[in-house]
Amino acid sequence: MSHASMQSIALRYFLEVVRSGSVNEASLQLNVAASAVSRQIAKLEYELGTALFERRARGMLPTAAGELLAGYARKAQMEVGQLVEELGQLRGLQRGHVHLASSQGFAIDFLPDAIAAFREQHRGITFSLDVTSPDEVSRRVREGRADLGLTYSLAPQADVAIECAVPGPVMAIVPAGHPLARRDAIALAELQPYPIALPMPETTARQLFDICRGVQGLEFVIALECNYLATLFRYVTQQGCVSLSNAISNRQYLDSQQIVALPFTDETLQARRIELQSMAGRILPQAVTAFRDHLAERLARQVG
Repeated sequence: MSHASMQSIALRYFLEVVRSGSVNEASLQLNVAASAVSRQIAKLEYELGTALFERRARGMLPTAAGELLAGYARKAQMEVGQLVEELGQLRGLQRGHVHLASSQGFAIDFLPDAIAAFREQHRGITFSLDVTSPDEVSRRVREGRADLGLTYSLAPQADVAIECAVPGPVMAIVPAGHPLARRDAIALAELQPYPIALPMPETTARQLFDICRGVQGLEFVIALECNYLATLFRYVTQQGCVSLSNAISNRQYLDSQQIVALPFTDETLQARRIELQSMAGRILPQAVTAFRDHLAERLARQVG
C-alpha cells in the first residue's frame, strides 16, 4: 500500500505549494500540470471558506489559515506513514525507515556509529540522513520532513518536542602538542595569541563565540573560516592553531589523540545544549521510537 493512495490529492498538492512557494515549482515536483495544482488549491479554499495563500508576484505565501492547515496536513501525512508501517508489521514484515536530520558535527562519527550499532540488531530498519544547519534541522522536524532531528540548540523551538536533551557546551579544540593542551579549562581570552579556525556564522558554536568576544572586546586572528568541520579539524592538527567544537563532534580525532578538547570557563560558551527533536504532538512509529531510545542512551553515555 502506498502512502499516496491514502492521502488526499488536494492536501498533497497544497503541502507541495507550501514547501516550494510556487504553483509552477510544485507542479514540477509533483509531475502534474500547474492547472491541476491550482484547481486543487481552489477546491480546498472553497470547501474551507477561506484563503490559504497570499498570491504574490514571486510566489505563494501561506495565510494564517494556510499555516494552520499545513500543520494538520503534515501530521496526518506522517500518521499515514506510521499506519502503513504498522500494518506491514502485522503481516510479519519487520521493517521500517527512519528519516534523520542533524547538524554537521553529529554526522562525522556519532550518528554513523549509532546507526551501525542499531542495525546490528535491527537489519530491517533503514535510514536516511540530511546534514544541514541547526535551524534547518528544527524546521524539517517541525514540517514533518524528518522523524528525528539531532542538533545544538540555543533556545526552545515552536512545535518541536524534545525527546532528549544533554549539555553541549562549546569547547576549545587544540592539537595535542599545543601549549594549552595540558590545561583543565581555559578562558576565551587565552586564545587571543593563537591563530584560530572557525565554523561559519550559522553554527551555534560560532554564534556564542561572536557574542562572547563582542561582550569582552576580544580580538582574534581568524586564519580560516569553513562550513565543513572535518576541514577545521584537519587544519588544527596540521597548522597548530585552535578551533571550536564539542567532544561529541570530534570523537575520532580525540580517540586518536591528535587533538584535545578543553572546556571554557566563560559562561556564555556553555549556554547551549544538544537536543534530540521530534514533531510536537506526533505519535512516533515503532522504528523511530526504538532508534530514539537508542540515541538517547548513547548521548547520555557520551556526556556522562
